[in-house]
Amino acid sequence: MDPTRQVFTMDLLERHAAKGHGVITCMAAGNDVIILGTSKGWVIRHDFGAGDSYDIDLSVGRSGEQSIHRVFVDPGGSHCIATIVGNGGADTYYTHAKWSKPRLLHKLKGLVVNAVAWNRLQITEASTREVIIGTDNGQLHEIYIDEKDKKEKYVRFLFELTELPEAFMGLQMETASVSNGTRFYVMAVTPTRLYSFTGIGSLDTIFSSYLDRAVHFMELPGDIPHSELHFFIKHRRAVHFAWLSGAGIYHGGLNFGAQHSSLEGDENFVENKALLDYSKLTEGAEAIKPTSLAVSEFHFLLLIGNKVKVVNRISEQIVEELQFDQTSDSASKSIIGLCSDASAGLFYAYDQNSVFQISVNDEGREMWKVYLDVKDYAQALANCHDQFQRDQVYLVQAEAAFATKEFFVAASFYSKINYILSFEEITLKFISVNEQDALRTYLLRKLDNLSRDDKCQITMISTWATELYLDKINRLLLEDDTASENCSSDYHSIIKEFRAFLSDCKDVLDEATTMRLLESYGRVDELVFFASLREQYEIVVHHYIQQGEARKALEVLKKPDVPIDLQYKFAPDLIMLDAYETVESWMTTKNLNPRKLIPAMMRYSSEPHAKNETHEVIKYLEFCVHRLLNEDPGVHNLLLSLYAKQEDDSALLRFLQCKFGKGRENGPEFFYDPKYALRLCLKEKRMRACVHIYSMMSMHEEAVALALQVDSELAMAEADKVEDDEDLRKKLWLMIAKHVIEQEKGTKRENIRKAIAFLKETDGLLKIEDILPFFPDFALIDDFKEAICSALEDYNKQIELLKEEMNDATHGADNIRNDISALAQRYAVIDRDEECGVCRRKIIIIGGEYRMASGYTSVGPMAPFYVFPCGHAFHANCLIAHVTRCTNASQAEYILDLQKQLSLLGSETRKDSTGSLVDEGSINSLTPVDKIRSQLDDAIASECPFCGDLMIREISLPFIQPEEAPNLTSWEIKPHNLGSQKSLSLAV
Repeated sequence: MDPTRQVFTMDLLERHAAKGHGVITCMAAGNDVIILGTSKGWVIRHDFGAGDSYDIDLSVGRSGEQSIHRVFVDPGGSHCIATIVGNGGADTYYTHAKWSKPRLLHKLKGLVVNAVAWNRLQITEASTREVIIGTDNGQLHEIYIDEKDKKEKYVRFLFELTELPEAFMGLQMETASVSNGTRFYVMAVTPTRLYSFTGIGSLDTIFSSYLDRAVHFMELPGDIPHSELHFFIKHRRAVHFAWLSGAGIYHGGLNFGAQHSSLEGDENFVENKALLDYSKLTEGAEAIKPTSLAVSEFHFLLLIGNKVKVVNRISEQIVEELQFDQTSDSASKSIIGLCSDASAGLFYAYDQNSVFQISVNDEGREMWKVYLDVKDYAQALANCHDQFQRDQVYLVQAEAAFATKEFFVAASFYSKINYILSFEEITLKFISVNEQDALRTYLLRKLDNLSRDDKCQITMISTWATELYLDKINRLLLEDDTASENCSSDYHSIIKEFRAFLSDCKDVLDEATTMRLLESYGRVDELVFFASLREQYEIVVHHYIQQGEARKALEVLKKPDVPIDLQYKFAPDLIMLDAYETVESWMTTKNLNPRKLIPAMMRYSSEPHAKNETHEVIKYLEFCVHRLLNEDPGVHNLLLSLYAKQEDDSALLRFLQCKFGKGRENGPEFFYDPKYALRLCLKEKRMRACVHIYSMMSMHEEAVALALQVDSELAMAEADKVEDDEDLRKKLWLMIAKHVIEQEKGTKRENIRKAIAFLKETDGLLKIEDILPFFPDFALIDDFKEAICSALEDYNKQIELLKEEMNDATHGADNIRNDISALAQRYAVIDRDEECGVCRRKIIIIGGEYRMASGYTSVGPMAPFYVFPCGHAFHANCLIAHVTRCTNASQAEYILDLQKQLSLLGSETRKDSTGSLVDEGSINSLTPVDKIRSQLDDAIASECPFCGDLMIREISLPFIQPEEAPNLTSWEIKPHNLGSQKSLSLAV
């Protein structure tokens, strides 16, 4: 952006714009289209967007000289209205951009149209919608024209000035959609007045309502050659207006959403009204009134003579003067007027022959200075283009507030400055006036305006602000010692604000520095608060423990991001502070290792407790053991030790009898140390528990011995637990019997009676003779008469039973001998043609080929063979080979080993002491050879291989063995060439 470049520039657009149709009398522009009216009744249209132009002669059919009075074009450049005046009066025509011929508006005949107001928001290329026309006789008319109809829909009379009949010189209209229809805003000017009309509904309805109510107007008397009314349009909406009146330029903002209703029901939509006096346009000389006016966003363009003076609308100062580049022949002729093209953002000036274009180049670039000079800071900031400009605005605001001692406001503005004033300079300003609170405000606002990348500066400023907060808190405490107790004081407000600051800046404050600051100022509560923000939970929990607030400390420890190690570290202090809350917290905390809590639980258990008080450690350990199924021996041992120290040993006995590992494979039934449990129970004299532990450790003698010191019934129950060792069980019962007999205190006869009753409880395990040694030697036998007689009767019955068993055994032996004799005489008849089931050769065959090498007794010249009851017969060698092949590997190896042993032993038995051979028939049947042969017979001939289990097992074997795989090809069915086959005819 070049600051030396002019905002407005003047260029010649068309030198001979009238095209020989006279001189230019009027001009209008819209959407890059300009319409010119000439002195000979011609309307000339130039469309710079489409690049074409055409002329329309409105004087056709009219006699005498005819001149175009005024032309009007809509913002879209499609609709045009022109008024021609001459000897025949005045006529108004309408023409469309697509038409070649104009349309005469007959109902406006004789009326000189001075102003037209277009409905900018609703107008389209095909329809004008509502259009208001102002005439020189003070009347307002409404017309509505559709391009496709080629004629007007209607022309209606709306309003006429009666109080002060004057010509309407300018008209503007705006619309706004509301809930119950469309609201119209109409502004009209005469040479001395500005009228405003508004209402909801149709224009006819709105203007008819002014018959019963006064019209709102603004009167500025004075002479003016040409009174004009202009709106500045931005984004299709009027933003401000200007009225070229005799007294000056009356201007202001437009707010069509304002709801400032007057008593008459009108709404004043004009804001920030002002009057620019013409005397400001000349220095010392007589004021010259402009002949024409155009309005831009920030400036007025005033046609004064042959110059266009650009006046800033805000400062009311002339900022530029534009000269016209006129030819020598037209230099003596003055410029007629100005017009604007709101759609294109251009301005035009024209004389009788030429058209000039006025362009705008960034007219708002210096407006921030203008607004700053008039102290409109909001608009100044809105028109700044960079941070440097904004800094200057903030600086002026800050210096003004600082001068009036509004230090907090000044701090807010100073914090927004980035370049023109350094951080150090600003802070020194507040320090010099001892405004610590304002300095703190400045630092806080500065933090808000810094970017995240300025980490170092953010940390430094945050730390400084922290110290200022602490200083403020201390000053409040020094001013009022009861400030901390007064809930309505500033003390609590600053504490709340300080904590909010710590929460916001926890991530940028240096942890160590901030904690040292808080500690040095003695702000323990804030130190704990900050530590909690920075997740320094150890400091927080320690503080709560110091304050005796166990519940708050436990709530901190329950947070998910708190390390579990802090639970173990503070467990001893917490359980001593509040055992109930601590244990409840432990029971609800997951992933807690009870073993690491043992030191804390032992510390608690070492303290004395009331009899009726719930032992919280026992409660927690029972929860771990029964609910969490904890298997840690340390936990079980601690629970056992606490049970042992209780007066009532029922809980201890239940714990010892509970099998925590029941149902687990290869796992123990209990997890405590039995030796430790035994030592502890002996120390605490929990004898029943000791008896249970001895029994559990299979130390039954010790268990019974100790149980006899407590209760004989307990000893008997322990003795009955031994079931698999009869001798030990009898020994235990003898111990009990001896104890019972020795402990009885009564007459001898009574003692004997009790001893006899005790024998019955043993279920016959002990006899009278077993307990007699426990009685004194001088005891009379009469006292045992019944018991002895009963015992003798029992012995007699046993003897009779033994005799019967012996007779049965003798009878059974005789039967066995007879069976053996019968087996020795058993034989089988074999047909001479009987074949071996394996080799298919005859069983009865003579020859050495099938003779047994050794170990078998030859039957004459025949080879050894086996015959089964089913009728199958096998050679011995064939049977051995078949069974070895068909049985499993281990059994086959066993058979071969027996055969080998039999072969070796058979060769040795054929030699006598001199080494000569002996006859096989002389071998005794009880020799080792016979035993091995018997084993071999059992291995191979226990059942028929064709009828027994061996054949059944062969069903699952494959038909072709792996070693027979090469023979598979012989079973393949190969296709033959059918064509080569010959058919043979068989004779029947």
